[in-house]
Amino acid sequence: MTNEAVNAINADLLDDLEYRGLIYQITDRDGLLKKLSDERIVLYCGFDPTADSLHIGSLLPILCLRRFQMAGHIPLALVGGGTGLIGDPSGRSTERSLNTTDTVAQWTDSLKRQLSRFLDFEVDENPAKLVSNYDWIAPLDVITFLRDVGKNFTVNYMLAKDSVDSRLSQGISFTEFSYMVLQAYDFHKLHEEYGCSLQIGGSDQWGNITAGLDLIGKMGGGHAIGLTMPLVTKSDGKKFGKSESGAIWLDRSKTSAYQFYQFWINTDDNDVIKFLKYFTFLTREQIEELESELKNQPEKRAAQRELAREVTRLVHGEDAVVSAEKITQALFSGDVTQLSEDELVEALQDMPTTLLDEQEETGLIDLLVAAGLAPSRRQAKQDIESGAVYVNGGKQSGIDSVIKADQRLHGKYVVLRRGKKNYALVRYGS
Repeated sequence: MTNEAVNAINADLLDDLEYRGLIYQITDRDGLLKKLSDERIVLYCGFDPTADSLHIGSLLPILCLRRFQMAGHIPLALVGGGTGLIGDPSGRSTERSLNTTDTVAQWTDSLKRQLSRFLDFEVDENPAKLVSNYDWIAPLDVITFLRDVGKNFTVNYMLAKDSVDSRLSQGISFTEFSYMVLQAYDFHKLHEEYGCSLQIGGSDQWGNITAGLDLIGKMGGGHAIGLTMPLVTKSDGKKFGKSESGAIWLDRSKTSAYQFYQFWINTDDNDVIKFLKYFTFLTREQIEELESELKNQPEKRAAQRELAREVTRLVHGEDAVVSAEKITQALFSGDVTQLSEDELVEALQDMPTTLLDEQEETGLIDLLVAAGLAPSRRQAKQDIESGAVYVNGGKQSGIDSVIKADQRLHGKYVVLRRGKKNYALVRYGS
């Protein structure tokens, strides 16, 4: 590839990041553009193991690392096996609970596996690397840390940072107060060992990132740059990354592919174009076309469907998209008979489930009451007579109807629906 082609790619990279609204703050834009044009840079982003899975709030920096790798640069995904034992005060009003070393080690391994799905570690020219800061923080003794690292930070400097200042009224322990110094040390170590010249992170990490730049300057010098992305917000004021059932995780066992797909397809019209820019690799032309369709035919929700497909495909793969859309269509039409057992359980896992002992048949009225879809036999009877009750997608009209064993889906499930959206799952046997 010619130098002119490389320069064009990297100018386009920054232009694309700015178009997508992914640059909130940057310490030296011109310096970064020059570095990108002159060399293959190494950049990093850190992810502390505060749980056994990342959630979708982590997707923005992960995909930003991926964008840099696609432009030819080398991303380092740092898992905070060391800082995860300390706790980051950024964006928090209270002290984090400290987890055991074994727990953090297990979570670190889980996060490493997740990150490996998004970055290419096999490509010849610019393979990504996974690192854990436990490797250099754990061997530090107190005297070395205080003399060689701590002496470079004044208390006044640290108190001026938002992550610390915002906590002073509630109180902050010396443990969390020291987090900034440890993250700065991460940047220094990666700069020293890998030639890392760029750190990226959420806007709440600005103080920690700039502290790292200062430390690099004081412990050997060299030019490094910091870049932050905006914290993702929703136009309705609700917290991004939360659903009625809780956080949206990247681990499929914690948030099913169907739930994940539904989170994105339910995006508000006011947010969907922003999220397409943030979380997909669609081109500017594709996004503008979807934006035009949203303006002219909002009822089709084409932008939401494309967002759900793209992000679900990125995180869980094409099979997950196919399955999620199949489940969505089945629930919309009411015909759940075509779903596999796994798809059926996934579709209804957030809906009430009733366990019944094995029996040859059950009266429909009794089943509705047992499943909680009717408060009484009288109400169940009225619902059946009004045509509001469905069994496995089929409308029921007889109040004396019984559900037999051979009607169960996959030999053990009955799906009840009252009205359009009130579902319940009945499972027979152990």
